[in-house]
Amino acid sequence: MPAKYYALNRYKYMWIYVMFDLPTNTKQQRKDAALFRKMLVKDGFSMLQYSVYIRHCASFANSDVHIKRVKSAVPSEGIVSVLRVTDRQFGDTCTFVGRKAEAPPSAPAQLELF
Repeated sequence: MPAKYYALNRYKYMWIYVMFDLPTNTKQQRKDAALFRKMLVKDGFSMLQYSVYIRHCASFANSDVHIKRVKSAVPSEGIVSVLRVTDRQFGDTCTFVGRKAEAPPSAPAQLELF
């Protein structure tokens, strides 16, 4: 029996953007902001800009898991926004550094298994 070929669906895979503006006026606020950033990195997010982190997810359901983790780690003060986009939409990202255009970061080389 021949093996079935499954084409990668660029609408199935998701990217999560976490954008935040956390206060850093007091020592405790700086500590809370640092712990939040460390939690994002530990959960597999990569820094796109100082207060913007991104993560690739294998499915919509998998992205829900990571969004719940972000929600549970939000500090008591500040604003955290989460944006979920498909791999297809992420591929249309344009990044400008100075006046040069750069390609968006590539998808992970290996597939995540859970």
